[in-house]
Amino acid sequence: MKFTFRGVRGSIPSPGPHTVRYGGNTTCIEVRTASDALLILDGGSGIFALAGQLPPGPVAAHILISHSHWDHIHGLPMFAPLFIRGSQVRLYGAADAAGNGIGHVMAAQLQDNYFPVSEAAMAAEIGYRTLAVGERVAIADAVVTNAEMNHPVINLGYRIESGGAALFFSGDHEPFANPHAAGTPEHAACQDDIDRRQGAIDKTVNGVDALIMDCSYTREEYEGKRGWGHGTFDGALELALRCGVKRLYCTHHEPTRSDDQLEAVFADVMARFADRLGPLQVFLAAEGMTVEIV
Repeated sequence: MKFTFRGVRGSIPSPGPHTVRYGGNTTCIEVRTASDALLILDGGSGIFALAGQLPPGPVAAHILISHSHWDHIHGLPMFAPLFIRGSQVRLYGAADAAGNGIGHVMAAQLQDNYFPVSEAAMAAEIGYRTLAVGERVAIADAVVTNAEMNHPVINLGYRIESGGAALFFSGDHEPFANPHAAGTPEHAACQDDIDRRQGAIDKTVNGVDALIMDCSYTREEYEGKRGWGHGTFDGALELALRCGVKRLYCTHHEPTRSDDQLEAVFADVMARFADRLGPLQVFLAAEGMTVEIV
């Protein structure tokens, strides 16, 4: 199995001279299974670049949507295979809080107020699979399991296993925190819920060859951004170490951060964790970076 980063920025595309090395497109990861089946993690603006790398003609693609915030879906209508007769495109994701299935994500984007081409005008065969939290599903020769992450909307992290290799991807994830005073019933109930949810995430992440995590903020920046639904370098490293991960790929880069600034904050956190890393390898994700898991 191998994967290629097609978009690594968070929140909004940030092209320009200061993001050339790591890229300015929003979240999208191309995954190739052991049989070369195409799975795509999220449909940010990077999915447009991915489509440009595909061979001409119809394709079969499985798109796993973590959640419905714009930066993770706004590239979907520009995915060229949707307009090619013979293409088979299937979208997977959770229902929203109102119970709308994953098909609602595409339908909402393709209202004529927002996009000039309706789904009916697209030539591909398009299908939808709404996933329950924790559901395990076979896609081509891969097995995909999800866990609910911590975000303002329902947000799935995906574990993909194929050919004896495993990766886990989380589009967005904020570290859990208990807002209630210690010793109160509210604190105890909240902590039970946190422990349950964190345990489900840890179980799904456990032992993967590659962990791809939202590392939007430094620990200092996070204090002013609590509740926004995004992660920290420290939180991702703690998760990777706790779950015996082999490689961690830091992504969802803060859009206002230049490449130089990104490398500087990464160097700082790596220096602080240097004596704890052991065999764990840690990387900054960059557009075009391809990783093969043997």
